[in-house]
Amino acid sequence: MKYTQLGRTGLKVSRLVLGTMNFGPQTDETDSHAIMDAALGAGINFFDTANVYGWGENKGRTEEIIGSWFAKGGGRRDKVVLATKVYGNMSADGDAWPNHDKLSAVNIRRAVDASLQRLGTDHIDLYQFHHIDRGTPFEELWQAVEVLVQQGKILYAGSSNFPGYKIAQANETAARHGRMGLVSEQCLYNLAERRAEMEVIPAAQDYGLGVIPWSPLHGGLLGGVIKKQAEGGRRASGRAADALADPKTRARIQAYEDLLEKHGVEPGEAALAWLLTRPGVTGPIVGPRTAGQLDSALRAVEMEPSEELLAGLEEVFPGPGPSPEAFAW
Repeated sequence: MKYTQLGRTGLKVSRLVLGTMNFGPQTDETDSHAIMDAALGAGINFFDTANVYGWGENKGRTEEIIGSWFAKGGGRRDKVVLATKVYGNMSADGDAWPNHDKLSAVNIRRAVDASLQRLGTDHIDLYQFHHIDRGTPFEELWQAVEVLVQQGKILYAGSSNFPGYKIAQANETAARHGRMGLVSEQCLYNLAERRAEMEVIPAAQDYGLGVIPWSPLHGGLLGGVIKKQAEGGRRASGRAADALADPKTRARIQAYEDLLEKHGVEPGEAALAWLLTRPGVTGPIVGPRTAGQLDSALRAVEMEPSEELLAGLEEVFPGPGPSPEAFAW
């Protein structure tokens, strides 16, 4: 496994991030534990989750599965850089009860204590804000974070799904109060969705945030979906199925798969390897449902895409370019 520092921090993390969103909804506890053991054995030390994972009446279940894995001992917790998130409503009755969601100091305090209990740990290494909260000023947010840092409950703060200007606002506010601010941004970024290159990633780089792309295969669209369907494998669903319904998108994905077949490279591995070449990227989040999917992701770390392949990918999926040139002169 290869490692890098998370943004401007001294924290060393693996170039792949183990995403746990499938743990509970699609992968049972036993198999989830096996995947985490395999990931740790392969050198992946960066695990990402969120308090709402498990979803619906089972929200929080994913954190509980990670907590039961930590409870097995063997140095599991000490070896892992643990990241979770706060924002979504966690009311036990499912109603949007006031102050049980978003980023008020009240909810942050409640949410972090609940996550710590489910995770069976005394601290969270990276506490991420899952979405912007337009109703809470950053002064309040950073005051809440400072208390948690002083209490030893969290070490670093990160963002997820923030636009570039909110990254700037957050860190300028933190700087005015002598605080560290955001150290990472988790955003939607892959070959098929490159809008983050316009402002989010440049803002993250300027403020020293590590970029953690989620959905690196764009919901399976970049994982060889057309070829799998032709061979009688798993059919596209969700975002991938919707995208393939558009003739232009389908033609582009076909061109992508043809290019990778020419180079003898598996599509999913190529999509991950491409992200690992991108400026500012710490490591993409991979969310394996099975041990086999984890093995495929691990191979991507060792891949060194040729200049010819990278040029071909750029031709199939041209990025928007930086702003303002992306939309102006």
